[in-house]
Amino acid sequence: MKVVVTIEAAEKKAFATAADWPGWSRSGKTEELAIEALVARAAGEDFDPDARLDIDVRERSGGGGGTEFGVPSLVTELDRRRTTERDADRLARLVEAAWRAFADAAAAAPEALRKGPRGGGRDTSKIVEHVEGADGAYAREMGLKLDAPIAEVRAAMAAVLREPSDESPLADRKWTARYAAHRIAWHALDHAWEIEDRTEPAG
Repeated sequence: MKVVVTIEAAEKKAFATAADWPGWSRSGKTEELAIEALVARAAGEDFDPDARLDIDVRERSGGGGGTEFGVPSLVTELDRRRTTERDADRLARLVEAAWRAFADAAAAAPEALRKGPRGGGRDTSKIVEHVEGADGAYAREMGLKLDAPIAEVRAAMAAVLREPSDESPLADRKWTARYAAHRIAWHALDHAWEIEDRTEPAG
């Protein structure tokens, strides 16, 4: 299976992102370390996690401060592709799947999570609060100004993604529809995995 990938590389950190799979983005100290297996298996997609992957790096960009901080923050040329009605619906479904994966991870986890080597790290409720707050900020990047419960905010975000788009940024800001889907899904999944990784094994 061929996977088209973009690389965002700063001096000390790089991100590899699957251009057509929102949420499939991994970081590493180098480009090579960033190209890791990450599979989006929800939202009705037929994706075999055991399939042999043919990684096709189509675009490379120099990273910036956001990259070094740990965020895939550059809008690539592949992110500027138009979305058809079918494309747009798929983006929205994958983002909704990422939100569900995060909610499932949080619901299954204890409140107290394993601390880091220096005693740091948020507990589950604080991570949930952080992800919901980030989604509120992401909504504003998409041109939405809502003072509403998070479920309504996310429904409005998904509705924006479901609208076919050209290469123009959403709401005349910076993010295109494809980049918005990547950023939102990546953030939800990144923290879902954090919760899972920091949950003490039962027994």
